[in-house]
Amino acid sequence: MQMRNQLPDTLLSAPFTLEAARASGISVSRLRRADVVHVGRGLYRPADWDFDLEAAARALSAVSPSAWISHVTAGRLRCQILPVWLADSTELHLSKPRSLPEVRRKGVYGHTVLAREDEIESVDGIRISTRSRTWLDLARRLSVSELVCMGDELIRIPRLKFEGRTEPFATPAGLRSLVDRHPNLQGVVRARQALDMMRVGADSAPESLLRLAMADAGLPEPDLQVALRIGDAGSPTADLGYRHRRLAIQYDGGHHLLDAQAFSDRRRDKAFHSAGWTVLTLDKNDLADGFQQAVGRIKRALRTAWLDHPQAAGFADAI
Repeated sequence: MQMRNQLPDTLLSAPFTLEAARASGISVSRLRRADVVHVGRGLYRPADWDFDLEAAARALSAVSPSAWISHVTAGRLRCQILPVWLADSTELHLSKPRSLPEVRRKGVYGHTVLAREDEIESVDGIRISTRSRTWLDLARRLSVSELVCMGDELIRIPRLKFEGRTEPFATPAGLRSLVDRHPNLQGVVRARQALDMMRVGADSAPESLLRLAMADAGLPEPDLQVALRIGDAGSPTADLGYRHRRLAIQYDGGHHLLDAQAFSDRRRDKAFHSAGWTVLTLDKNDLADGFQQAVGRIKRALRTAWLDHPQAAGFADAI
């Protein structure tokens, strides 16, 4: 039998609202004891609770029915690509429409914004900004390159066998429409710049950053997800490359160290080599210096390819 003074299990594992406490038969006077912390208006948590972002966001959403979880909190909950300095953020961001008073809660970053209903959704009981709106909200805080990485993830074409979906989270046209409907939002200029630099086909943030480093170095824009055999769904692909130069560029992240993936990578690279392609494989060490040395390797590979195939117009000037 549960002791009279003990909180029920449903209130011990996460923050909870005053309404939830009352529904469990807990009085307001009981909530003043040392094992309960009053977080803010209508919101409490167990004193020994270990912070969990989803649980905190769920409770905050429950006690703020007209508001929604947004900005970096929404990005983290949706596992969107965020820069390293925000990837483990415990910030709680809550947005409200302009028709309501601004958010005034201890430990909560409040935002009073203009948002349409299709920019907000309910996911597993949490009212939250859409992935696209979260990207736009973070434009005031992220750099252009960080926005490109985040946006590339939204518009990439997913693989059904890995992700269980075939449609992207957003399209370039849809994001541009979103940006255009909020011309006065802070960061909108950076969002527009990022949109111009985003491309469908980047499968990871390092791939996006590599493409941007290549552009900064004046290299011709590479193709993305370059299939060795055009029209063959089973063909090996390169992350980036130049088909007419037969140059394939691969970025191998941490998961490529696993035995099964490493074996697949070797087969992939061997197929390109057998077809007469040059394969450059980059990794986290190249990412660490902003791909500066990698760009030099790519330039040298393109020069060699031009010497072998000088008929490709425009490449000599670019490299």
